[in-house]
Amino acid sequence: MKISFNVNGKSTSVDVAPDTPLLWVLRDTLGMTGTKFGCGKALCGACTVHLNGQAVRSCQTAIGSVSGQKVTTIEGLGGNHKVQKAWIALDVPQCGYCQPGQMMSASALLASNKNPSDEDIDAFMSGNICRCGTYPRIRAAIKQAAKMA
Repeated sequence: MKISFNVNGKSTSVDVAPDTPLLWVLRDTLGMTGTKFGCGKALCGACTVHLNGQAVRSCQTAIGSVSGQKVTTIEGLGGNHKVQKAWIALDVPQCGYCQPGQMMSASALLASNKNPSDEDIDAFMSGNICRCGTYPRIRAAIKQAAKMA
């Protein structure tokens, strides 16, 4: 079944079963490996992407449900997004595996809340797990990104 949607500003169509997780379409069908597989149960946040600007877990989002919609992956941030700049400036990642999901969640937070408090950040980011424990640097980077124009 052909499913058409927009990914990172480009129209695309894929011929996969409609219940295929978006994560596997992005990684295996489209070759976009920035979005990571973590738990497969939408609990860790490694697979976070934006669906029409909202952070969603791509491992539990069926490709059939994104037909005609806009998906943004870490590749779609373009490498020059204020969140990415703050991550680099504050040397946030250690292993880096969870960081695409962390940055996608952080950018969705900042799109809806231009000046989040520590509590706002903790609440919004609570579904993103970092096994290296870089949470204080993640919070600091979000605050720094919020100050960027």
